[in-house]
Amino acid sequence: MDNPWRPATRAGDVPPRDLRASDSDREKVVALLGDALADGRLTMVEHEDRVHQAYAARTLGELAALTLDLLPAEQQPIHVDDRPLHALFGSERRGGRWVAPARFPVTAVFGTVELDLREAILARRHIVIDANIVCGQVRLLIPEGVRVDVTSRMIISSRQLKIRTPPGEPTGPVIEIGGTAVLGSIQARTPKRKWRQRIRGR
Repeated sequence: MDNPWRPATRAGDVPPRDLRASDSDREKVVALLGDALADGRLTMVEHEDRVHQAYAARTLGELAALTLDLLPAEQQPIHVDDRPLHALFGSERRGGRWVAPARFPVTAVFGTVELDLREAILARRHIVIDANIVCGQVRLLIPEGVRVDVTSRMIISSRQLKIRTPPGEPTGPVIEIGGTAVLGSIQARTPKRKWRQRIRGR
């Protein structure tokens, strides 16, 4: 089974859209194409053609192109956009299957940035979130086994970490949260697994 947050090979030299797709990435896209056929967004011919392209796709970019006209950007099953996130008097979110760069700038000014890393491909085993916060908050959803280090300059700000890591010496990836927080907050947590996942040992 694919590791949902496997480090990308030589990701510093390869754009996210050129990274190799996994079997589970292809199945996500095929499932969405099936939904689009069922509700009439695709014809039988279009569906057959796109499914064939999905199974033949080698990269994340090739897969992402097959669903661009089916869902809004934030609902796409594959994200290859690695541009920084800026939440100014609002909120921005990145989640699902996306590539987390080795250094990822985010800004929250009177707003909220949420990063869901549970299905992300980490570009390195140690990535840095450069968080610049003014009267805002940055929230991270972290998969089990990943360590979080907060090195940010905290000025009248708070941090809350609820991370589940296995006992013993940490061997998994590290997510470092740097930058500066002024009158803001940084939150990182590992969501509880559903009971079906716990039974299956996932």
